[in-house]
Amino acid sequence: MGEYDGGGGSGPSRAGQELPPQSPEEQARAICLRLLTGSPRTRRQLADALHKRGIPGEVSEEVLSRFEEVGLIDDAAFAGAWVESRHRGRGLARRALARELRTKGVDGSLVTEALEQLDSEQEEETARELVARKLRSTRGLERDKRIRRLAGMLARKGYPEGMALRVVRRALEEEGEDTDDLPYEGY
Repeated sequence: MGEYDGGGGSGPSRAGQELPPQSPEEQARAICLRLLTGSPRTRRQLADALHKRGIPGEVSEEVLSRFEEVGLIDDAAFAGAWVESRHRGRGLARRALARELRTKGVDGSLVTEALEQLDSEQEEETARELVARKLRSTRGLERDKRIRRLAGMLARKGYPEGMALRVVRRALEEEGEDTDDLPYEGY
């Protein structure tokens, strides 16, 4: 027996070594709180985590509903913050952001609402900034290869083809590249 087995509470105690919660409700609350401590989560992400840990569905629903009532789960706020962060940080367009939010289980109406904070002008400005940064690394390549690389980069970030080609064309023109013979002049 160890030196601290007296049970008087005078020994070092770490929360991670305490006995696990006894009821499924306590287990569910502990799981959700632990996951929410790291970063915000959607209701579906938490429901999936509870399911994987064997928490009964009715207990999961009850705990998740209570967490929503007190504001610990807020899918609308999650979606808004996600759009702001991923657009600003990674330059993702609305289409890519919508895909990510749906993957995380955010309801379609909340996705639409969150994406409304990005307007077309803001999205196009971000596309221009992305192209300007990448443009330097494509210097010395033939024009068509540069166009494919730059437009491809925007496409991977969810930008519509027309906008991507228009932004790339404008960037190349500003750099002095001849673009008169490009077939997508109407974009």
